[in-house]
Amino acid sequence: MTPKSSSTSGFARRNAMAVLIGAFALLTGCSDSYGPSSAPPPPPPANPREVDATPALAFNPATLTVSTGDAVTFVFGTVAHNVFFDAQAGTPADIAGNNMSVSVTRTFPTAGTYRFTCHIHPSMTGTVVVRAPGTSY
Repeated sequence: MTPKSSSTSGFARRNAMAVLIGAFALLTGCSDSYGPSSAPPPPPPANPREVDATPALAFNPATLTVSTGDAVTFVFGTVAHNVFFDAQAGTPADIAGNNMSVSVTRTFPTAGTYRFTCHIHPSMTGTVVVRAPGTSY
C-alpha cells in the first residue's frame, strides 16, 4: 500500500471540514432575525359570536355576551355534542341529537341570560348573555 501524500491528506481534511460546516448551517437553520426561530403566528381570532363544543368536553367560550337579535353559531367538531337551553321566555330552540362536524346557528331576540347544557356530557355547561342595545358589556 502506498502512503498518501500530505497534499492529498490536507485536501481530504478541507473537504470534510467544508461538509461539516455546511451540515451545521443546515441543522441550525438560517433566518433573518437573531436567536432561535420564532413561533408560528397565532390563529386568527375566533368568530365573536361563536361557541365551540370542544373534544375536551367544554364549551368555548363558557360565557358569550351578545346584543339582542344577534345570531350565535354553535360549532360541533369531532366529538358528538348537543345544546339544551334552560326553559325561559325568549329561549331559542334546542340543538338536539349527536352533532359532529356541523355548525348550527340560533338567534337571541330577547335580552336575558340563557344557560345551556350538553345532555351527552352533562358537565358541559355554558351561558349566552344577551344585552339590550345601548347596554355595555
